[in-house]
Amino acid sequence: MKLQNLIHILMGIVCIGLLPRAQGVVPPPDGGYPNFTTAEGTNALQSLTTGSANTAVGTFSLFSVTTGSFNTAVGAGSLDLNTADSNTATGTAALLLNTTGTENTANGTAALEFNDIGSNNTANGAFALFSNVMAKNNTAVGAEALHFNDSTGNNLASNNTAVGWEALENNTDAGGNTAVGSFALQNNDTTDNGIANFNDAVGAFALNSNIDGFSNNAFGNSALFFNTIASANTAMGDAALAFNDSDAAGSANFNTAVGFDAMFNNVDGGQNTVVGAGAGPNLVAATDSSNTYLGQFVGSTIGGETSTIRIADISIDGFGSAACFIGGIFNNFQPVGGSVVEVTLDLNTDKLGWDVGPNQSAPSVPSRSGAPVRRGAPQPAARPQLQRQARLGDKVEKLQATVAQQQKQIQTLTAQLREQADTFTAQLKEQAAQIQKVSAQLEVSKTAPRVVKNP
Repeated sequence: MKLQNLIHILMGIVCIGLLPRAQGVVPPPDGGYPNFTTAEGTNALQSLTTGSANTAVGTFSLFSVTTGSFNTAVGAGSLDLNTADSNTATGTAALLLNTTGTENTANGTAALEFNDIGSNNTANGAFALFSNVMAKNNTAVGAEALHFNDSTGNNLASNNTAVGWEALENNTDAGGNTAVGSFALQNNDTTDNGIANFNDAVGAFALNSNIDGFSNNAFGNSALFFNTIASANTAMGDAALAFNDSDAAGSANFNTAVGFDAMFNNVDGGQNTVVGAGAGPNLVAATDSSNTYLGQFVGSTIGGETSTIRIADISIDGFGSAACFIGGIFNNFQPVGGSVVEVTLDLNTDKLGWDVGPNQSAPSVPSRSGAPVRRGAPQPAARPQLQRQARLGDKVEKLQATVAQQQKQIQTLTAQLREQADTFTAQLKEQAAQIQKVSAQLEVSKTAPRVVKNP
């Protein structure tokens, strides 16, 4: 019984090995070539020699690649001039002019079309990163996002991120900027000066008019909308600091506005900190500087001022807050005398001050002469050191070498497995033939049936 089962199993394996290979579709698709290569379309992969694992679908897609590997091009002319590795282009003319740039991804018509040697760029959207030539590490998601980035070919406009239609559209040589939202930082660096770096804009139209300002942070729809060359400002809230530096005088620096419409009207004032919805509407001119406001609509009923602190005071609406509670005072008793004086309050304006006590002579206190010193305009921050970029480049090259070595090992292993499979199939065929021979011999050696005749 055991011998019979063994014979059946061996015969079954032999029969399966002899069956024709199953196909997913009939007739099978064409376009498959050795080394994991796929090509469909006139002149697709026309120049390929030893490159492997490339896929080209579309007229002249990956036309120039010879030894490059791991590229995918879908669309007429996509990656047409490419000779490098690990690029992906989906869309007509996507990465059309790329030659030696590596690890780029372009999805959309003409995305990264002019990219030449730039690497590690990602463009998703028609004409995204369209003009990029040499810059690297940029990410553009949205039609025409970072459209003119690196159009000068100076290789300065790197490490930018733009998400949204026409976000950072006109940026040319500035780097390290982040724009999330349609038209965010749209006009950044239109002067090609390359100093409008390290700006962050989150929200539609945020920092829309910025040209040469740097190190600005805008979070909210139209936040810092008209800012042109002023720097080191932070706006959080829709339309916060909307008119800041709208005259391009460059004096409205170091402002912080948090809240809807906070410091909405400011043009030239600097070094202000305003927290609260609608707070600081009175701060407009260059003389309206070094103020600190806390509370919604603080400053609504007064004119501009300098070096003033207001916390939910009468300037809100003529009434102010109904009560004030501040911790940390009760447990710090200080007898009046010497430099310790009495705090006074002007009931008409909520203004705080001080006076000497009834039995106290004028205190001896350090003099504070002169007005507060206004800080000078901020200076552009230095770009990241090229040494770090060089180290990253070395790591990338080592990684690419490792991947290539692993690919060779995979090819060698695949060949060995195929050889072993052929040998095993041949052995099974030989065993099947022996089984058939033995079966035939058994049939011949069977005793002929005896015929019994009835008397």
